[in-house]
Amino acid sequence: MRTFFLCQLLLCLLIITSGFCQVIETSVIESFPLEVTTDKTTHLIFPFSIKTVDRGSKDLLAQKAVGVENILQVKAARPDLNATNLTVITADGKLFSFDVEYALKPLNLNILVSPPLQQVAKLRTDAFNEAEVAKVAETAATGSGRNISIKDRSSQSELSLSGLYIEEGLLAYKIDLINNSSIRYDIENFRFFIRDRKQPKRTAVQELEVKPFHIRGDTSAVDPRSSHSFIYVLPKMTIPDKKYLSIQVQEKNGGRHLNLKVRNKHILKAAPIKQ
Repeated sequence: MRTFFLCQLLLCLLIITSGFCQVIETSVIESFPLEVTTDKTTHLIFPFSIKTVDRGSKDLLAQKAVGVENILQVKAARPDLNATNLTVITADGKLFSFDVEYALKPLNLNILVSPPLQQVAKLRTDAFNEAEVAKVAETAATGSGRNISIKDRSSQSELSLSGLYIEEGLLAYKIDLINNSSIRYDIENFRFFIRDRKQPKRTAVQELEVKPFHIRGDTSAVDPRSSHSFIYVLPKMTIPDKKYLSIQVQEKNGGRHLNLKVRNKHILKAAPIKQ
């Protein structure tokens, strides 16, 4: 009888242990081989902007290219660099791992890090990453529906909000700038503010600037007698009745400044994005 109970106990322990083993899953991410040298720079070109860089050795030099967020410049500080590693995390939440070795003449100096060559791990995050926001902007840009119409005109130029779309915690604004004149409209800036609808006298102007998560479209200029569409992705919001969202466009070295007033009733018309 005692032997029977011991066997039963061992069987239960085996089942419990097996259950715990099934809960934990791991996988190995293989590192991409990378050769560097001292007198030449290796360029790693990533699909999205670089957020963090970790070097396994101080003798490995790495920096982002000036004025560019998605290119990493790498080289060896000394010719006797021991084998080390390099880890890069990009804005779309991916981790890239490299095995770095010194080579007198590296085979490749300009490397485009893109599928299917990359070995990456997707990092979990509650925040919106760049890839997700860019996808929302792309989908909003291809939509043909016009669910809203707010316009402002000045000296043969027109600014209009023609579409407003919602996707989880993001609002995508489709904005059109039309230049009906023979003079190019050079854009100084595009800005978004939350403002009071009525401002009492002798009080300071209260406004809150809202920074876009993503901008799709060339915001430098609109050629003569042409138009251009932009997609601005902002955080989801509703606006109190006494306030409005001001969308401002200012002309560089010019006076054709345009302003749209978006109220809460307009935001409530936002259409779900169909991806």
